[in-house]
Amino acid sequence: MKALKLFGISALALTLVNCAPSAKQLKEAVEKDPSIVFAAIEKDPEQFIEVVNKAAQNAQRKAQEKAVAEEGKKRDDEFKNPLQPAIEEGRVVFGPKDAKITIIEYSDFECPYCAKGHATVDEVMKAYPKDVRVIYKHLPLDFHPMAMPAAEYFEAIALQDHAKAEKFYNLVFENQGDLRTKKEGALKDFAKKVGADLKKVEKDLKSEAVQKRIEADMEEARKFNFSGTPGFLINGVSLRGAYPFADFKEIIDRHLKDAK
Repeated sequence: MKALKLFGISALALTLVNCAPSAKQLKEAVEKDPSIVFAAIEKDPEQFIEVVNKAAQNAQRKAQEKAVAEEGKKRDDEFKNPLQPAIEEGRVVFGPKDAKITIIEYSDFECPYCAKGHATVDEVMKAYPKDVRVIYKHLPLDFHPMAMPAAEYFEAIALQDHAKAEKFYNLVFENQGDLRTKKEGALKDFAKKVGADLKKVEKDLKSEAVQKRIEADMEEARKFNFSGTPGFLINGVSLRGAYPFADFKEIIDRHLKDAK
């Protein structure tokens, strides 16, 4: 089909410089006898491949330009009307509680892209130690069987000590391979390493407080149309995916500039 379209485009160009059948006539002729196209390809296959590749590259470039333009417009709209996540009392907060910038991280402990996102968030916090705080929210995906148990462990540990929950968060993402291979054993090991009371953790895993918090996080993520992980809100401006540091910096610096 791509070949037919390209043939039609070339034919149309020819009608502008000499007397030739119309594009419609050529299209009808090719549909009646596709061997016309095959014969042209066989005559000069290298040129055909070159034309196809060039057309594909142009199409990809235009699609990327369109996506960038749409993303830029959406971002401008969100700066004017930022998304409003809930920030409940008692949540674990990484960084200074009075920071000017709040990053909400919707994530899945087993997702490899979320591990990349975690590394970028760490870079962001080191670059903006006084201006950025991070709140981790849960979006465990169905096809990651250890994502939900890890989320439950995080919140159960948070009921004991926020600092220990933050250490647990870092351990899971920095040792994600252990989570996949050792499963529940890895979670217990991580909980022990951060100094959590394991008996209390196991008691709280399925508690109403833990389950309601995870359910609320998932519902909020869906409300903001985060269907994959990771997703971020930076003072209400969204980043959907494991974007590099530069993209976070651009949004943070714009927020800080607007605040002045």
